[in-house]
Order: sequence, then structure tokens, then C-alpha cells
Amino acid sequence: MDTHNNRFAFEVTHRLVLSIAIPMTLGFMTTPMLGLTNTAVVGRMGDPEALAGLAIGAMLFDLIMGSFNFLRASTTGLTAQAYGRRDQHEQQAVFSRALISALGCGLALLCLSPLLNAAGLRLMGAEGAIAEATSTYFSIRILAAPAALANYAILGFVLGRGQGKIGLLLQAVINGINILLSIYLGLTLGWGVAGVAWGTMAGETAGALAGLFIVLSGFAEADRPAWAEIFSRHRLAELFALNRDILIRTFVLIGAFTIMTRIGTSFGAVTLAANAVLMNFVLLSSYYLDGLANAAEQITGRAIGARYRPAFDRGLKLTILWSFGLAAIVSAFFFLAGPWLISVLTTSPEVRQAAAAYLPWAAVTGLTGALAFLMDGVFIGATWSAEMRNRMLMSFAGYLLMLAVFVPLFGNHGLWLAMNAFLLFRGFFLAVLVKPRADQTFRAAQ
Repeated sequence: MDTHNNRFAFEVTHRLVLSIAIPMTLGFMTTPMLGLTNTAVVGRMGDPEALAGLAIGAMLFDLIMGSFNFLRASTTGLTAQAYGRRDQHEQQAVFSRALISALGCGLALLCLSPLLNAAGLRLMGAEGAIAEATSTYFSIRILAAPAALANYAILGFVLGRGQGKIGLLLQAVINGINILLSIYLGLTLGWGVAGVAWGTMAGETAGALAGLFIVLSGFAEADRPAWAEIFSRHRLAELFALNRDILIRTFVLIGAFTIMTRIGTSFGAVTLAANAVLMNFVLLSSYYLDGLANAAEQITGRAIGARYRPAFDRGLKLTILWSFGLAAIVSAFFFLAGPWLISVLTTSPEVRQAAAAYLPWAAVTGLTGALAFLMDGVFIGATWSAEMRNRMLMSFAGYLLMLAVFVPLFGNHGLWLAMNAFLLFRGFFLAVLVKPRADQTFRAAQ
């Protein structure tokens, strides 16, 4: 195909990249504010068991819901490709499949919630008042499972269309209502853990309703797909394979961080606490990296849908530039301000000293992880899910090898070394595939 005469051609600029990355970064940064608010609300009740129950319940819910992130990722990639070829009909079909899948999974979680709650309590060893608080939080918040998963589909759709500002708006609605109601119900009315859970449920539901209104109001009646098209066996098989691969990749990623925490416990409470403090730096780095990964998803998918290689190459170049540029700035900030941030996060002299010793490892995770996050975005947007899954498994094998070699030699330093190596493996193993895979994809589209 002559790309110079391609009617779907589009220009990739710094402004386009940042118009997606900045709103989503801001949206992601509202999430820790929510966690801090919920903790503060229950913490002010003066009941340590309730606070512990909230922490366990929130962690269990986040673990379960995080496993369904494939709903967001696959929707973004498929929508971006349909958007690139300006296929309004298929965009509606992609959204319909994603929404139906999300609601189905959400209802299944509701039905399984008693078993999930019991399993979570056993896994965490929660008993007595802590178990009661956990069950209260979990049983209320799980009511929002269909809405929460619908939000994944909605966010994936608007990101696939490059509508970062709408994504930010929806995140602000979800977390804003959650924060306000959690304070009012949990603190003002004195409902405690139950109030926080109802506030979270209301925020997710309001976000889903707002998102559905925005998305559906933009659909034209003439482009509405038939039910037979939505439930096309070929399309559903494609979606299932894509979701399966992303799910496997997500489980492996969760496993890598779980292993890090588990090994960290063997070094004692002080080292474990220091690692927990430093993981906040890793989390902060992930916000802007996720934002740029979202930009890479949309631009990559759109370019493939448009069959326009120059946009693919330009998008890759600009997102790499911004990812590593911001990573360098943030890493330098953590090196300089890290000791002060550690002192803010913990008052324990022993933990402060230990965290300062391992600070360089946490500070460079932005740099070592920049390519990994970005390549995930490229491969999700291109829907090259099998390659992403396989390279994640290769990276995980390398990570386990690094743990086996360096943890016995260097202790917690070896643990952080292995984690940074894992990030590097992920980025490098995917990056070497980009050009040959892109050549194959665009050649097949001609």
C-alpha cells in the first residue's frame, strides 16, 4: 500500500502523545489519594482491628479486580485499530463485546463472593474482629463488581480512541465520589469500614453510569452492529485469545512482586518495612510510565488499523523519548529527595537507615522499567499478545535465576538487583521483536 496516499494517514506529534499521557497520569495519581483517605477515615475511628480489616479487604479486592485488567487492555488495542481505519461499526461491536464480557464476569464474581471472601480470610489468616471488618468491607464492595469491570471496558474504549481527557474525567468521578462519600458515611455518620465500602461502591457505580452515558451518546444508530456480529465466533475467539494472553502476563507480573515481598520477609521486619517504603517510589514511577504506555497503545493500534507505518515508527520514537526523558528526571528526583521522602513515610530510625541503603535500587526502577512499560503498550495496541505473554515468561525465568544467584550472595541488595533485571529483561526481550513483527504486520496489510 502506498502510505503517502493512505486516506487513513495521521500525524504523530508531541502534542498527541502528551494529550493521552498527561490526563491518564493525573487520573492514575488520584488512586493513592483514595487509599490514603479511606485509611485516614477508618484510622480516626481508633479501632486497629477495623483498620487492619480494611487493609486486608482492600488488598483482596484489588488482587481480584486487577486480574481482570485484560478487559481494559484488549479493548484499548482493538478499539484503536478500528479507530485507525475509521470503522465506526466495529468500534461499537468491540465495545459491546467488552461490556458484555465485563458484566458477565462481574456477575460471576458476585455469585462467587462468599467463597472468595472465605478463601481470602484463610489466605491472610484473619480472625476475630479483623476477619469481621474484612468481611463487612468485602461483602459491600463486591456489589460494585459489575460496575467496576464495566469501567475497565469503558476506559479501554475511550483510550483506544485517544480520549485521554474523558478518561481523566471518569477517574475523577469515580475517585472523587468515593472520597467524599467515604468521609461522609465513614466519619460523619460513623459507619466506619461499612461507610468506606459503600462510598467505594457508589463511586464505581457513578463512574460506570457516567461512562456509559458518554460512550453511548456518541454512537450513531446507523453504525449499530447486529447481535450476530457482536457474538461472531471468529471475533469472540480472537478476543478470548487476546484476553487469555494478557491474563497470563498479568498473573506472572503479580507473581514476581509477590515473590519479592515473600523473600523480603526472610530478612526481618526492618528490611521488610524499608522495602515497603521504597515500593512507594516504584509505584510513583509507574504512574507516568503507565500514562505513556497508554499513549503507545493508542498510537500503535491506530497506526496498524490505518495501515500507516510512518505513524507507527514516529509514535514509537516519541514515546520512547518521553519515557526515558521523564524516567531520568524522576530517578534524579528520588536520588536527591529520597532521604527526605523516606523520613516523611516512616519515623523509625532503623527503617529510615535501611531504606536509605537500598534507595538507589528503587530510584533507578523508572529507568530500568521505562522500556518494559512502553513495550507492553506497543504490544497491547498492536494486539501481539502471544509474543508479549511468551516474553514475559522468559523474563520471569530470568528473574528467578537472578534471585537464585544474587539473593544468597547479596541479600536484600540482590533482591532489588533481580527486580531491576526483571524490568530490563521485559523491555529488551520485547524491543528486539518490534521491527520484525511490525514488518510482518504492515506487509500483511498491503
